[in-house]
Amino acid sequence: MMPITIIDYGTSNLGSMKNMLKKLGVPSRFATTADEVMEAEKLILPGVGAFDSGIRTLRSSGMVDALNQKVLKEQVPILGVCLGMQLMTNRSEEGIEAGLGWLDAHAIRFRSEDHPGMRVPHMGWNEARALKSSPLIEESPERFRFYFANSYHVVCTDPNDVLLETEYSGFHFASAFEKGHIKGAQFHPEKSHRFGMWFLNNFALKA
Repeated sequence: MMPITIIDYGTSNLGSMKNMLKKLGVPSRFATTADEVMEAEKLILPGVGAFDSGIRTLRSSGMVDALNQKVLKEQVPILGVCLGMQLMTNRSEEGIEAGLGWLDAHAIRFRSEDHPGMRVPHMGWNEARALKSSPLIEESPERFRFYFANSYHVVCTDPNDVLLETEYSGFHFASAFEKGHIKGAQFHPEKSHRFGMWFLNNFALKA
């Protein structure tokens, strides 16, 4: 099995992701340079924090051109996690910078003023339901349950790109998207125990 390449651009502690993959018996390695990205057969783009600082840091790493080559031209499977999912879109309300633009979508803040009882950020465990079939969610446990930590969520221009949907204080948002080999998860699979292990295992072996 080829290792999964985890993009390390300095925005998050990646140890938990690597440890979760290790528990699954999935080899992984970090990429900090364009040359290391070019060797990738499968990619994970993580991230925490603000959109603008995240995309600026990623660009300053010198890896964006290599990522575009792998994702857009070679169509290497990639999973964006949390901020990484949002960076794959066109833009975010959180800032002014353009995203990677791999998926026609954008990120917006939860409108707590429109939903009584909604707290922002959305923190903790929540369930998700599938809106379409995918190898990424095959052989599921009895339910989808993941750990979230997000103030913003992704809105896909094409609703067919939404893979999982989550309800929070009466509001439904895309908790995962999938367009071919480009996949994103708003939740943290590396913090989601057996549910996250199942999700990452499917990405490693089937996606």
